[in-house]
Amino acid sequence: MADPRPEISPRAKGAAGTGGAGAAFSPLYRQIKDLLVQSLDRGEWKPGELIPSEIDLAARFQVSQGTVRKAVDELAAEHVLLRRQGKGTFVATHHEARVRYRFLRLASDEAGEGELAESRILECRRVRASAEIARGLELRAGETVVAIRRLLSFNGVPTVLDDISLPGSVFRRLTLELLAANKGPLYGLLESEFGVSMIRADEKLRAVAATPEAAAALNVAAGSPLLQVDRTSYTYGDRPMEFRRGLYLTERYHYRNSLN
Repeated sequence: MADPRPEISPRAKGAAGTGGAGAAFSPLYRQIKDLLVQSLDRGEWKPGELIPSEIDLAARFQVSQGTVRKAVDELAAEHVLLRRQGKGTFVATHHEARVRYRFLRLASDEAGEGELAESRILECRRVRASAEIARGLELRAGETVVAIRRLLSFNGVPTVLDDISLPGSVFRRLTLELLAANKGPLYGLLESEFGVSMIRADEKLRAVAATPEAAAALNVAAGSPLLQVDRTSYTYGDRPMEFRRGLYLTERYHYRNSLN
């Protein structure tokens, strides 16, 4: 009986390292995809940079151009890479307009997508991680995290109150002054200053009543209905780098998602 496992070149096998026995049974293009992500994780190609052509990558991994194209297609669909017609394929950056708000799924009932948020940092401090935050960031309970509270407004109306926790060991230099001086997206700052790219996120949603503190920040009555969105964001290698709890005022907005 023929061996059902896909073949991969010795060079690609060597580059893949010792990823476990299960890796040998994954489709060939998935193995190439994993190798590309490993190169991104190592910083071989920086955010915003052009990656080698499909022909060059096929020669590098000693596979067909079609196999490389399928791997690149998946990474482009996941917004890890960006294709630009006539220019090539680039590493996605959170400074790119198409990527900037891809984790913010709030849409206006009237304006639809594209409404820009105004961000105001309320505080930034170093604290001990709660058990919930430590679990989400895969830290030991009590490890230091950078705790950021931020208010997002649309057309001057406070709409989202975010409590963001980041691993303290990774973001040692992150201060209130650095955040206040930043004029771009938060993820863009983390990418530029700390070399951390958020490439995917898991979220959980539930309806909650506004606490007095949240109500004051969002200019609503205590007990008003809010949408609580808990998000864990990951960088390359599925390493959690952010635990965020957002409280969303949805009187004029809805939470939009696409399901495949």
